Amino acid sequence: MECVIYDKGSGRSELVECELPDEACRLVLKHLRGLNDDEFAWVRLVDPSEDELVQLAEELGLHPLAVEDAVHARQRPKREWFGDVLVIALKTLWYVEDETAVETGEMMVFAGPRCVLTVRHGAVDPCAEAARRLASDPDMLRHGPWAVLHAVLDVVVDAYSDAAGKVRAALNRLEDQVFSTSRVDHTASIYSLKREVREFRDAVQPLVPVVQALLSGPGGEQRQTKIGPYLRDVADHLHRTDIEVRTLDELLNSVLDAQQARVGTWQNDDMRRISAWAAIFAIPTMVAGVYGMNFEHMPELGWTYGYPLAVTLMATASGLLYRAFRRNGWL
Repeated sequence: MECVIYDKGSGRSELVECELPDEACRLVLKHLRGLNDDEFAWVRLVDPSEDELVQLAEELGLHPLAVEDAVHARQRPKREWFGDVLVIALKTLWYVEDETAVETGEMMVFAGPRCVLTVRHGAVDPCAEAARRLASDPDMLRHGPWAVLHAVLDVVVDAYSDAAGKVRAALNRLEDQVFSTSRVDHTASIYSLKREVREFRDAVQPLVPVVQALLSGPGGEQRQTKIGPYLRDVADHLHRTDIEVRTLDELLNSVLDAQQARVGTWQNDDMRRISAWAAIFAIPTMVAGVYGMNFEHMPELGWTYGYPLAVTLMATASGLLYRAFRRNGWL
């Protein structure tokens, strides 16, 4: 557990950190109760227990349903108001290049008048980068808890954009493989990447209306004149990433169709080759079959050059067919 106390006017910050959960809760609650009008707190939790979160929830006035969602996670991105506390659920996301996979985590943000509580599940921590950005731009702290909310959203959306670029690069490599001269079936790889993109969409698409609603919900007019421009910038970036992810999904459909078309073409090529060779071998089979019927009265049976003539006929006819099939691209 970590708690940072910010001063809106001076930009000063004080970190409260403790390894023991019970002692950390006591220290954090003590600092929260001692905040003055110019101060606000940011409490950061990672995979908290229900008891640990309930202690803070009672002090911050958090709704029990929101606390339950934060503990158990697995929430769709959403926005809810519980009194004067704004609750936002969102998904963190990162791309693992070695596995060509999109991994996701979850985060709940509770933004009240004088405190922000973030609850994270997953390996990637956007709070560390958000805290660094706030430290490098103390003027943002005049917006109070909304500055923390903006910083977290900004980091998460930037991560979305970065992951979308890496997925685009993976798709470009897959396209090059599909349209190469090698006859390798990439259907499994395409389908796997398509599943990752769908998981990407599940994180990005529901968050778009959530961020847009921040400018029009309770207190929206006030935010329009204060932190509104920053939130609109996040909304624009998120909207652009949403369009990019939708485009990637559509491109994967096209690549999958192209792969299936190529597989069909390969099968047709194989069938033409098989048919061509079957036709070539049919002529010797036919001639040999005719001369193997052993009738007593057949032309050329007693002729000295009958056998060489039959072999020559077989070879000539087969050669002419082979040349015709080669010229037509069947062989």
